[in-house]
Amino acid sequence: MVVVRLARGGSRNLPFYHIVATDSRSRRDSNFIEKLGFFNPRAKENAEAFRLDNDRIKHWVDVGAKLSPTVKNLIKIHKANA
Repeated sequence: MVVVRLARGGSRNLPFYHIVATDSRSRRDSNFIEKLGFFNPRAKENAEAFRLDNDRIKHWVDVGAKLSPTVKNLIKIHKANA
């Protein structure tokens, strides 16, 4: 089963997350199928903190992928701010 979830990057005290489509059996930061965006919780005021490829996420959901609860909340927040 394919899941759209966060994959952690960045250093120890500076987290950075890629939003990826991956197999549900794979580890959090291991191989993925496709990068769909990113989330930077520590972004400065003028830096971009969140980017999402809505068309590709819609494609994966239509094919049968599930969204993780965190990604679902990020999408909801993104739609409210847009």
